[in-house]
Amino acid sequence: MAVVGMLGLMLSLVLLIYLTMKGINIIIAAIIASFTVAITGGINLETAMLDSYMTGFTGYFASWFLVFLLGAIFGKVMQETKSAESIANWIKNTFGTKRAVFAVVAAAAIMTYGGVSLFVVGFAVYPIAVSLFRSANLPHRFIPAALVFGSISFTMTSPGSPEIQNIIPTEFFGTSPTAGGFIGVLMGLAIMIVGGLWLGSLVRKASKNGETFSPPKVKNEIAAAVEVEELEGLKIQDLPNIMVSIIPLALVIIILNILGQFINPTTALLIALVIGITVACITMKRFLKEFWETLAAGTHNSLVAIANTCAVVGFGSVAAEVSAFNTLIEGLVNMPGPPLLGLAIGVTIICGITGSASGGLGIALPILAPIYLAQGVDPGAAHRVSALASGGLDSLPHNGYVVTTVRAICGETHRRAYKPILFVSIIVPTAVTLLAVLLYSIF
Repeated sequence: MAVVGMLGLMLSLVLLIYLTMKGINIIIAAIIASFTVAITGGINLETAMLDSYMTGFTGYFASWFLVFLLGAIFGKVMQETKSAESIANWIKNTFGTKRAVFAVVAAAAIMTYGGVSLFVVGFAVYPIAVSLFRSANLPHRFIPAALVFGSISFTMTSPGSPEIQNIIPTEFFGTSPTAGGFIGVLMGLAIMIVGGLWLGSLVRKASKNGETFSPPKVKNEIAAAVEVEELEGLKIQDLPNIMVSIIPLALVIIILNILGQFINPTTALLIALVIGITVACITMKRFLKEFWETLAAGTHNSLVAIANTCAVVGFGSVAAEVSAFNTLIEGLVNMPGPPLLGLAIGVTIICGITGSASGGLGIALPILAPIYLAQGVDPGAAHRVSALASGGLDSLPHNGYVVTTVRAICGETHRRAYKPILFVSIIVPTAVTLLAVLLYSIF
């Protein structure tokens, strides 16, 4: 029975990845996968879906909805006021085409570390990336990797980040957003430097081999519209001042990390986002023409984002009821080596299975955190290792942001664009996570 359960668990995971890769809505895919793991695992179907699945779904929603809501509204305000575009244009003009890859990564990183929604960043930076890559005649297929690397690698897992992947561990380890100390900072810098150099070398190698800008022949509406705009020449737009645009981002980071030392980090993040939204609306009022429509659009985006994540957490809750899942957890906990290694492997595997860093953390930490805290693991080290591990295998091909960036934003295909993403958003973060385990275990 245990063998059947393990096979059923693996089948359900493969099915979830396959359906997502085929473009099936993640909520539908998660429900189908939950049915599969329940049936093969010998769990009563009614109990699995109405109890386990819905408990996981609603529990995650209740815990994180306000964070998703305010984060999405903040991102939408930054988009509608053209602040995101102003930041991207400033970086473009500052670094120019000679450092096109660095400029794209930097633009995405500054905005995501400032709390702007990933998807807003992707849509805002892509036109700038096209302009830079076209001028430098660099292969278009590397733009998704630059966007992904700047958005979901070092920025969401580094100390002080307002991204939810750095906030979720605070709830389970009783830590602050800056947990992990100097080693955590070094690991963030390591991912940034090594990944940036590797991506740059991949682009240079492709150019030396004769590759040119050459975007894919089949483009989506967004990519095609940007191409037309590029051919006609980018029009100079009335954008907010760069300093004014950065103020809301800086405030979110500063307020979060000050208040997070004294009050619940989630509450600190909510306060920081409310202040960021308010300041952005006041300082860039003339650029925000449709205030209530902007709030409505941000609210809609948050509901879609959290519902997709909740669906995956619900699937994980069903999978956790299968005996094979408990066997897997026991194997991780009892594996040889430092305790943090088991935590890192467990988190990154679950994040890879779900294709979501936040969803994977939502499934893994309620189970793993109490076990490792009971073993005497340092909470700060466990927090940082968990955050770093969530940014490893989560970027497999079925990851929602990867799919959106490659297909919807850039009009590329996985065949052309995914390989560099694998290098800089999976291999580098995973290697750095293992390095972090070693350093935290020694020091």
